[in-house]
Amino acid sequence: MYPPSTLLVGCGNMGQALLQGWITSCELSPDGVTVADPIANPKHVRVVREIPQLERFGLIVLAIKPQLFENLVPTLREVGRNAIVLSIMAGVESATLASALPNARIARIMANLSAEYGLSPVTLLAGPGITDEDRALLDRLGGALGSVEWHDDETLLHAVTALAGSGPGFVYRLLEAFAKGGAALGLEPRTAAAMALATVRGAAELAARSEEDFAALAARVASAGGTTRAGLDVLERDDAADRLIAETLRAARDRSEELGRSG
Repeated sequence: MYPPSTLLVGCGNMGQALLQGWITSCELSPDGVTVADPIANPKHVRVVREIPQLERFGLIVLAIKPQLFENLVPTLREVGRNAIVLSIMAGVESATLASALPNARIARIMANLSAEYGLSPVTLLAGPGITDEDRALLDRLGGALGSVEWHDDETLLHAVTALAGSGPGFVYRLLEAFAKGGAALGLEPRTAAAMALATVRGAAELAARSEEDFAALAARVASAGGTTRAGLDVLERDDAADRLIAETLRAARDRSEELGRSG
């Protein structure tokens, strides 16, 4: 059974990933989806350039940048009492959404671009008005995008945003660094990039299948006095890797909190 008629407000990179994940998994029928976006042209769904009349939509997904929300509030305020509003906006809390859209039932979702392939960590938070039936629907939609966790503490969504939402961007940057490092050692750049991707893909798959934690897996690779140990000594010197990643995630979390305050 498909969800009610769905309106996707905004269809940038993240909105497109959600849409493709839901359609590919058959959780949404393209015939029941309308996308409101001034630029994007996703295939197989109805596309409009302005937000249409909202009464006929039972599920409204806000896939816009947090900075744009305030300008759309006068239009979105017309959301009916039978509609679920599902927001992907980082930092914009459910209380803010409920205040701006008093007739809607509010929920939040955090995922990343791998949702398109059903491989994203998915965090859901039930906001004001969400019923048990709504939760079952959202759980199903979230499951089509990846592995689902429900959070009750909304303040933790800033940390979720930093790690799971922004995390792929940091992984891609690390992949680029691996590729550049390999090229600096004399490998052809395309070969180094392909090798970096295959290495990270394989390591992630092994970690997903293993019952050992990350430190134990690293120890399996790093024999005493070997090449891996020599490289790990650099990463672990003065906790360099831990400090760099902690600072990176903290910056992303702090920005999420700033976006929430500015909203």
